[in-house]
Amino acid sequence: MSIPQPDHIRKTTILAAAVKLSEEFGISEISREKIAALAECSTGLVNMHFGTMLNLRRAIVGEAVRRKNLNIIAQALVAPDVKTRNLARRAPEALRRAALEALMG
Repeated sequence: MSIPQPDHIRKTTILAAAVKLSEEFGISEISREKIAALAECSTGLVNMHFGTMLNLRRAIVGEAVRRKNLNIIAQALVAPDVKTRNLARRAPEALRRAALEALMG
């Protein structure tokens, strides 16, 4: 059983889990259930902090841009759904280019 945490720490923990799963499985393959399991919380808590999966993906892409995580930015740029691609297109051009170059090897 996990120790209760303040809301801001829970949100940070959930986002860290979502980023880790995005790196491992792809941003398009994550789910509330997988994130909740890794973050050791309920899916309701994921919903409370992020609402929709689109909001969660926004947060993941935002965190990827902040950390300059080329892997997640590249995944988002080529994601099957338009909304995720559009989120990645908001990243600075230099990061988008570097992410695509890294993706192409």
